[in-house]
Amino acid sequence: MAERCFASFLLMEPTVATVMTLPAEVREKLAELELELSEGDITQKGYEKKRAKLLAPYIPQIQGVDPSLQIENRIHGSSQPAPAVSKQQQKSRASNSRDERFRSDVHTEAVQAALAKYKERKMPMPSKRRSVLVQSSVEACTPPDTSSASEDEGSLRRPGPPSVERWFNRVIQGSSTSSSASSTSSHPGGWPLGQASAAATAATVLADLMAQSQIDNHSAPPDVTTGLSQRAMHTERPQLASVRGVPRGLHNTTILETADGFPPPIEGTSSLLQDGVPVNSRVSSKIQQLLNTLKRPKRPPLREFFLDDFEELLDVQQPDPNQPKPEGPAMSPLAGEPPGVVTNWPPSLLAAMQRWGTTQPKTPCLSALDNSGKPVYTLTYGKLWSRSVKLAYTLLNKLSTKNEPLLRPGDRVALVFPNSDPVMFMVAFYGCLLVELVPVPIEVPLTRKDAGSQQIGFLLGSCGVTLALTTDACQKGLPKAQTGEVVTFKGWPRLLWFVIDGKHLTKPPKDWHPLVRDASNDIAYIEYKTSKEDSTMGIAVSHAAMLAHCHALTQACGYAEAETITNVLDFKRDAGLWHGVLTSVMNRMHVISIPYSLMKVNPLSWIQKVHSYKARVAVVKSRDMHWSLLSQRDQRDVNLSSLRMLIVADGANPWSISSCDAFLNVFQARGLRPEVICPCASSSEALTVAIRRPPEMDVPPPGKAVLSMTGLSHSVIRVDSEEKLSVLTVQDVGQVMPGALVCVVRMEGTPYLCKTDEVGEICVGSNTTGIAYYGLPGITKNVFETIPLTAAGVPLTDRHFTRTGLLGFVGPDKLVFVVGKMDGLMVVSGRRHNADDIVATALAVEPMKFVYRGRIAVFSLTVLHDERVVVVAEQRPDASEEDSFQWMSRILQAIDSIHQVGVYCLALVPANTLPKAPLGGIHISETKQRFLEGDLHPCNVLMCPHTCVTNLPKPRQKQPEVGPASVVVGNLVAGKRIAQACGRDVAALEDNDQARKFLYMQDVLQWRAQSTPDHPLFLLLNAKGTVASTATCLQLHKRAERVALGLMEKGRLNAGDHVALVYPPGVDLIATFYGCLYGLCAVTVRPHPQNLATTLPTVRMIVEVSKSVCILTTQAIMKLLKSKEASAAVDVKSWPIILDTDDLPRKKPLQMYKPPTPEMLAYLDFSVSTTGILAGVKMSHAATSALCRSIKLQCELYPSRQIAICLDPYCGLGFALWCLCSVYSGHQSILVPPLELESNVSLWLSAVSQFKVRVTFCSYSVMEMCTKGLGTQTDALRVKGVNLSCVRTCMVVAEERPRIALTQSFSKLFKDLGLSARAVSTTFGCRVNVAVCLQGTAGPDPTTVYLDMRALRHDRVRLVERGSPHSLPLMESGKILPGVRVIIANTETKGPLGDSHLGEIWVSSPHNATGYYTVYGEEALHADHFSTKLSFGDTATVWARSGYLGFLRRTDLTDANGERHDALYVVGSLNETLELRGMRYHPIDIETSVIRAHKSIAECAVFTWTNLLVVVVELDGSEQEALDLVPLVTNVVLEEHYLIVGVVVVVDPGVIPINSRGEKQRMHLRDGFLADQLDPIYVAYNM
Repeated sequence: MAERCFASFLLMEPTVATVMTLPAEVREKLAELELELSEGDITQKGYEKKRAKLLAPYIPQIQGVDPSLQIENRIHGSSQPAPAVSKQQQKSRASNSRDERFRSDVHTEAVQAALAKYKERKMPMPSKRRSVLVQSSVEACTPPDTSSASEDEGSLRRPGPPSVERWFNRVIQGSSTSSSASSTSSHPGGWPLGQASAAATAATVLADLMAQSQIDNHSAPPDVTTGLSQRAMHTERPQLASVRGVPRGLHNTTILETADGFPPPIEGTSSLLQDGVPVNSRVSSKIQQLLNTLKRPKRPPLREFFLDDFEELLDVQQPDPNQPKPEGPAMSPLAGEPPGVVTNWPPSLLAAMQRWGTTQPKTPCLSALDNSGKPVYTLTYGKLWSRSVKLAYTLLNKLSTKNEPLLRPGDRVALVFPNSDPVMFMVAFYGCLLVELVPVPIEVPLTRKDAGSQQIGFLLGSCGVTLALTTDACQKGLPKAQTGEVVTFKGWPRLLWFVIDGKHLTKPPKDWHPLVRDASNDIAYIEYKTSKEDSTMGIAVSHAAMLAHCHALTQACGYAEAETITNVLDFKRDAGLWHGVLTSVMNRMHVISIPYSLMKVNPLSWIQKVHSYKARVAVVKSRDMHWSLLSQRDQRDVNLSSLRMLIVADGANPWSISSCDAFLNVFQARGLRPEVICPCASSSEALTVAIRRPPEMDVPPPGKAVLSMTGLSHSVIRVDSEEKLSVLTVQDVGQVMPGALVCVVRMEGTPYLCKTDEVGEICVGSNTTGIAYYGLPGITKNVFETIPLTAAGVPLTDRHFTRTGLLGFVGPDKLVFVVGKMDGLMVVSGRRHNADDIVATALAVEPMKFVYRGRIAVFSLTVLHDERVVVVAEQRPDASEEDSFQWMSRILQAIDSIHQVGVYCLALVPANTLPKAPLGGIHISETKQRFLEGDLHPCNVLMCPHTCVTNLPKPRQKQPEVGPASVVVGNLVAGKRIAQACGRDVAALEDNDQARKFLYMQDVLQWRAQSTPDHPLFLLLNAKGTVASTATCLQLHKRAERVALGLMEKGRLNAGDHVALVYPPGVDLIATFYGCLYGLCAVTVRPHPQNLATTLPTVRMIVEVSKSVCILTTQAIMKLLKSKEASAAVDVKSWPIILDTDDLPRKKPLQMYKPPTPEMLAYLDFSVSTTGILAGVKMSHAATSALCRSIKLQCELYPSRQIAICLDPYCGLGFALWCLCSVYSGHQSILVPPLELESNVSLWLSAVSQFKVRVTFCSYSVMEMCTKGLGTQTDALRVKGVNLSCVRTCMVVAEERPRIALTQSFSKLFKDLGLSARAVSTTFGCRVNVAVCLQGTAGPDPTTVYLDMRALRHDRVRLVERGSPHSLPLMESGKILPGVRVIIANTETKGPLGDSHLGEIWVSSPHNATGYYTVYGEEALHADHFSTKLSFGDTATVWARSGYLGFLRRTDLTDANGERHDALYVVGSLNETLELRGMRYHPIDIETSVIRAHKSIAECAVFTWTNLLVVVVELDGSEQEALDLVPLVTNVVLEEHYLIVGVVVVVDPGVIPINSRGEKQRMHLRDGFLADQLDPIYVAYNM
């Protein structure tokens, strides 16, 4: 005993080097203490106190380890301690002398030791909105003593009996943390607990308190965040959360500055760390913490790798040369004893029932108990026989349709009986067998959405079941349709429900007797089983196998006639059916059936029944033994000496040993003999595989083995000699069944025999196994007809073996050992781990303190070509955020230490929300399904992809591309045609274009006013679709002149001054613009009267940056600019002169100013780029005219044409089309302000139809509004007469890659209204040239190509077929405009590139802008944007750099000149691309994948921050779905882009800022996130 205590002490603190030997008297006292605790004579607390006192002189205080850990070899509520025994007692129990190393509680101690090794690493806690913290109600807060984790879960948990008083006190106090030794220290600042919980409940403003712990400051290994400064700030203060209740607008105020516990930065000092992380933002400090944890990777860093090609090679895990390999000889099959020959055994099970029913009718067969434990009914053998015959007669003769019998022999029939009614089940089962019907027992479906119910339905359908037998009470409880019939459950076939209570059955005539046949190979019954993949199969068992199995069990268990047996298991399947329904009848035994509902109320009930009925045999699961331990103090007068066999039906679960040991320790004093505990191994396919024989059979003593988990993960058996941390203690499951042959074969591939020291799948060759999966011949062959091969490839025997799904080996003394199941096997990086082992480790961390009733599910997902471990647990209703986060980080450490495997995702769900299996336990496959569908609704999630995912492709190292040294021969570069193209030549195009004669737009207007004064140029529509205002050539000219005059008189402005035009979209804006052309430079600015606070700062900024000396606007907006509301957003006194143009003088101007040269500025075009940069470009008079001429030629615009424009008229091509083109070309423009669509979505399309417009322009945001808003209204629009067949071209004005999904869905949606599929196309413009491409009216249709997205990351273009994996559709961005030349240049060397090579698009054209206009003096920085030259090749031409990546591709189509057509494809903006792992990613590609991940993701945006990828998703659903998104987002980005997401932010719809063109403002979003202004629902920091 002394060694044991000391071993545990050593385990707890491995840093203690000196090994002290405890004096003998101290060891003796410790042994007595343990005994007192196990007998319940002392409380856990008293035990710890006394033990601490005894050990105090011998334990040095170790710094940094919780003192409670140093003196405790188990955590609170850990397993029933194995009692220490004095020497005298040990002699008397020689038969059970237990080797110290076989202690079953050693795992708990190992876990605690592993945790003590870690100084806790500080990880950023997720932030969560308070509303998400509301727990779902827990069924009346049940005390923690009655439930189950995984199917075999009781055995997995090792808690001691928590006192019920302690539980009640905790409920009454409502304390948010469980009463643990460390709970006070877990609150930063060391608050006393009461205050902490009071403060937490009183103030919803305090979120996510940080766990207080040290950060190890090792010398940093290679930095995974590449290029971050190592001098990160490690002085972590206890972090109080930011204040939540603050309204959104106030998030910039001073409240935030100190809200995170950091002092605000002192004036004059920078508030940035060296890493560039602002200190005064809670988000940034959390990201800093995340980086700190990532800077110390536990996994070895990736080897450097030189990639020449874009084929990304996933890092294949190389097998470790030092890993253990099996070394033993090949195993030889193990045979069970020969089957005994008994002369008077009946020829079939039915013959046995007939014999006992007629010769011993009064003998009790089955006693059913109610929920109080009283017997409600005892079925005698006579009754069983007569009622089965009555049912058999009714089924065969009284059920008919149209005079045809409903059932024929061999038909399958469903048996739907509750677990509390074994009597009716037994009658139904034998009644079916008597008339050769095949019973298919299933669970009672309670709701339409039962876990796994759909798969059961599939099984019933595939078995052709049309009839279900049930009881009257059960039928009444089933959900009904309105007709009163039982509803058809999801996925189920239509069933006829037949109630078999006595009154519904017909008594057979005296002369009718069922034919009792001998056992044949026909199917007797079908048992269902659910596989790991969630498919449900039916295993067919023949009459002969059923009989042979009963014989074998009778022989192996030594069953005798009239014995009493207590059965706690489900009698419908597995061991409960074999022992409690079949073999019992064979031997005329009396079964006491204990329902699950009684076990929930009274876990001791089965022990009481063994005592009161003097039962000889009990069939239980380890969880039943475990439950009885929790309440054993209530019963001191039970005696188990009558038991000769306690069959542990889940003995194949390696963790059942702890329940067996703990149970024996307690009940040995109540007459339980150690040798009667008989674990057995079974599987649905092979039935019973092995069972430990009862003591009277004179078999070798039971065996135990302490195996190295590392060895097991390589499928090798290594008996661990020292007591290491990662060991698995297993007990044998006895000997092979009589008449069977057992061998162990390799798990995967060809079934070769394993070596003696190798773990494999156990196979059984016997006549007692199942015969097939019903209706599935393919997998039946694999499982039921396996032929094991020797190493030489020779078949072992000619008989077929059945695979059991059990993993194990054959140990000494011909004992079978099982170490896991195939269903729970997870192969991670080539190593095998068992789900049950990981559950056991998780439970050993803190079994009862945190996990609600020990409910933990472990499964694996395949992400990025490897399995990833997912742990899902139910947390107690009173657990605080702090508790859960601490528990999660401890779980990660424990599993990493013990199993050397990383957990990919750890999710906590509220109590009672995991899907349950019918008899307790967690429905694992359903849990996995819900997790993958985003339907689990966890309340906490921790993803650790950085530690787990070690097979990412190697980071790319860039190579020098074609440099200046490459030879340019003619038009070839590096052997390919140079990628350049141009639009039609403007000079060569003869069109009677009168406007060409004029150099200035105002001259064109003057000419039109004289030549066609009454020609209408503009029609402005309002929301109702009526014309709000119009302008003819003359009216527009007159108004422009008045504006010019007003400016001279009122504004006293000088020629060339800049004037800001702040107007709503309309004719006023156009007239004022032309007024400004007489000598001034206009700057159009977009006001948003409904949303002043957000847009005024931008207005103010443009006015300031453009150096505008005057603002022109309407009276209404003028009042707004000077209003109180405006003063909240900007300083209203700082505006320049504001003039309204509503009433201007009507005088005739004397002399109009004329610019001296066309190169003078006509206007400034300001716009905010998607990267948040405000850039104004200078447009000269010459460029303006050239732009209009180019568009006129491309779209064939003439005065007789009408075009409809639904765009914002403030910048880019939108401004040119709205204000310039009509005046130049003379066509009529129907103006539809996009803002009006908010109140009337169909306005634009109705206008197009009404005016029969052939050419129309819109933006992506307009197209999206129409698609979303009119999706269901196309029929209504058709009724209203909307017809779009007139449209030849509908062009989307954009400065981005074409959104092909949106344009396609728009085309499909409005096809019914006559819109041609060919009509929709896109344009492309950028800051340096607002119109590079435009589809126009002539020329071939836009083409679409498919690119390999992986190649694109390496800046390469690789064309693939449509639908191939990783393909990305890319549509041509319209035709290149006349007069425009385009070339593709290398972004780094600035040399020309070949055809179909990705590079920057450079433009040369008369309508290029002449430069940026900024006040920040960054002209030098941007000079090369507007005037740059190639480094080799054509070095004379001056180009403008567009800042966009794209490529040119020569197609087989011919354009208007008869030449082959060159298509320009725009891939994306260079400024927006993300450089990660040496590769270039386009945010839109990642966002497209993320939006597909879950139906509730409305929108998504990504950006990087200190090399971490941040994904922001808008949740269009309930807040409880927020945490479902985190794993799905992480998975999809890993799978499709080979990137690890660093932070996932879930926000409300509408948070991601979008500009007027419908583009995401990702940088604004990033700034908002870092300043903590997004009010996120949840922020997850992936570890």
